[in-house]
Amino acid sequence: MDQAEQLRIIKASMQSKPLARVITVTSGKGGVGKSNTAINLAVQFRKLGKKVIILDADFGLANIEIMFGAVPKHNLYDLIYQGKNIKDIITWGPMEVGFISGGSGIAGMSNLSRDYLNYIIQNLTELDAIADIIIVDTGAGIADAVLEFLVASGEIILVTTPEPASITDAYSLLKALYRHPRYQEADTKVKMIANRVEKAQEGEVLYQKLNAVVERYLKIPMTYLGSVPQDGQLTKAVMQQMPVSIQNPLAKSSLAYEQIAQRLIGKEEAERQPKRGMAAFFSHIVTRR
Repeated sequence: MDQAEQLRIIKASMQSKPLARVITVTSGKGGVGKSNTAINLAVQFRKLGKKVIILDADFGLANIEIMFGAVPKHNLYDLIYQGKNIKDIITWGPMEVGFISGGSGIAGMSNLSRDYLNYIIQNLTELDAIADIIIVDTGAGIADAVLEFLVASGEIILVTTPEPASITDAYSLLKALYRHPRYQEADTKVKMIANRVEKAQEGEVLYQKLNAVVERYLKIPMTYLGSVPQDGQLTKAVMQQMPVSIQNPLAKSSLAYEQIAQRLIGKEEAERQPKRGMAAFFSHIVTRR
């Protein structure tokens, strides 16, 4: 099946269907709190009345299920190759936040037959009806799989910390995104979160420094969502496999995630940001060859 035919299948499946808002959370290096950000934003969106599902696309690292304290019975591989439907592979965590383990299922999607592709896209369209917001938690760094998710996403949250290595790697990730042959500036919004800061001003300075270099050399528009402070309560919650936004809603980090989630919802309404939905998101990955 050629790419044109694949796209026709995808577009036909999307007509007159509700579309979820897809937000991709990423980072230039591991260990900066990317998955924690994804989980706690999901919880805060639930508190705002949104239905949320996380796609754990960090292959080989089961961060989401570990932090939720739940082991999924099935993953995306089972949807693609074992005949499971989309509801079979959703695991429901605290506060009815759903998550899907990506497993190794996405790697072979571009080589699927027409029947398989029809089946998958129909299921992904159902996911748009199940969730208002879908958060994609990518791997860290500039691996091909990470970049494929980023170029497929219209909305990217970049998590970084004040550590020099984190800043350098964040820039390297944006440079790799900018140089990707399918990157389109008009269709991509990059939003930064400064994590593990000592005070709010430190996060603002971090954003200004990174944004100055990005604007000069990459011309990638980037906005600032806010910062999350160093917080012992967050560390404690991670050890107990519970999102801090649930375990301690008044913790400094919980309140920061709450503000960022509110800001994201406000931006959606103010910008009237178009929703792509999961079928359109995966169309970029399916047709990349």
